[in-house]
Amino acid sequence: MSEKQEIIRQMMELQRKFIDLEHNGEFSAEEYYDSEGDSELARHKRSFEELATKLVDLAHAEKGSHR
Repeated sequence: MSEKQEIIRQMMELQRKFIDLEHNGEFSAEEYYDSEGDSELARHKRSFEELATKLVDLAHAEKGSHR
């Protein structure tokens, strides 16, 4: 599996976990937008954002472009 595919797989897993948390009512909309702490939701968002940034960087490197 390529690095990009692995990142996408991880992002999809995080998204499934997020959907489960949302459907179980484990956080409110306010908590989603104000989750800068060490909560599970805050860690989830940071992990997803880090993976997304890495994926964008890999795509730019692959095409020889810059952000």
